[in-house]
Amino acid sequence: MDLPQDDFILLSYINTKLRDGYCSLAALCEDLDLPGESIVSRLGNLGYVYDEKSNAFTRQ
Repeated sequence: MDLPQDDFILLSYINTKLRDGYCSLAALCEDLDLPGESIVSRLGNLGYVYDEKSNAFTRQ
C-alpha cells in the first residue's frame, strides 16, 4: 500500500484508520503491511506522537 506523500494528509489518513477500524498502531501496521517506524518518524517531524490511550497521533 502506498502512503500519502504529504505528511499532513498522512496524519489524517492514519488517524482516520485508527479511529474507524484498529485498536492500535501496531495492529494497523501489521494488517496493512505498513512501516510503523517510518510513520512515527514522519509524523514526529510535524510534532505529533502516537498516544496509546487515545489511539491517535496527537500534538506533543
